[in-house]
Amino acid sequence: MGEQQFTAVELCSGVGGQAIGLEQAGFEVTAAVDIDEDSCRTVSKNRPGWYVIHADLKRLNPLDHAPLDHADILSCGLPRSPYTIAGKQLATSDSRDTLQAVLDMASFVRPRVLLLESIPTFLRAPKFEAQRVKVREAVEDLGYEMVSTVLDATSFAVPQHRSHAFIVAMRSEDMARFEWPSPVPGPCPTLGETLSASMGSGGWTGAAEWAARACEPAPLVMGGATGRGGADLGASRAKTIWARWGIYGGSIADAVPGPDFRLDPEVAPRFGLPRLTVNQVALLQGFEPSWQITGRKTSAYRQISQTTPPPVAAALGGQIAVALGR
Repeated sequence: MGEQQFTAVELCSGVGGQAIGLEQAGFEVTAAVDIDEDSCRTVSKNRPGWYVIHADLKRLNPLDHAPLDHADILSCGLPRSPYTIAGKQLATSDSRDTLQAVLDMASFVRPRVLLLESIPTFLRAPKFEAQRVKVREAVEDLGYEMVSTVLDATSFAVPQHRSHAFIVAMRSEDMARFEWPSPVPGPCPTLGETLSASMGSGGWTGAAEWAARACEPAPLVMGGATGRGGADLGASRAKTIWARWGIYGGSIADAVPGPDFRLDPEVAPRFGLPRLTVNQVALLQGFEPSWQITGRKTSAYRQISQTTPPPVAAALGGQIAVALGR
């Protein structure tokens, strides 16, 4: 007999990072839900066999979609903007907050595992204690136990300093077999190693020199949140950090540097440093080059900058599958 394949429903699926990781861990993705039309097109383009639902989760009736009847794992990457420390309003008053809708869906689906992902402040900041209590109460109502942690992407060979908070909830007999994934052995790839070939693909002869200087994993990819401006690498402090590693973060490029580009950090960074393309950002997020992102540049960058790197989700998904008895 073949190995049992568990099923997964992904809420707030975005560009598909967490769902791809679960697929790599052996889960069959039976449904993916997102409010963003371009994100749904991206997922459908790359996985035409998946059941993709373009809908506002807070208004979605699961009875209208048969694949939502059951899932071994119900997974969601919560929108990040409501859970930033900088936000002045409570998460529950942010229209992008989907936490209650996710917990309502969990009560309907009653999966064997509930997996929530967010930024570390969701677990750590006193400001969001009410949201954590809401999760604990929902988990108790389902009869589950709950554990949480923060995983760093560099521990799983993703070439970027990026931390993700995870909550895993399941029945006690399954939780007894669950362990958080261990870091992969060996050094994490650097920014230069990851993008050297791409940077040189347009004929830029300085790509090797640039890559040698970019000798650490990339800074956190950020920016692009819905309603927060266009495609760039974040606020001024973030752009300054990127500049130290030879990247101009004021905008996203349409193409890699050409043969006439000259690396010159002493001149205005806008003209003396290369910019990242959307496809390069995808590589820094741990995506395979074959993953195609749809939509205009700002939309494409928003999709890829907000996602969970697939290798992180794959490592965690593998441990969850073991807990379920695979």
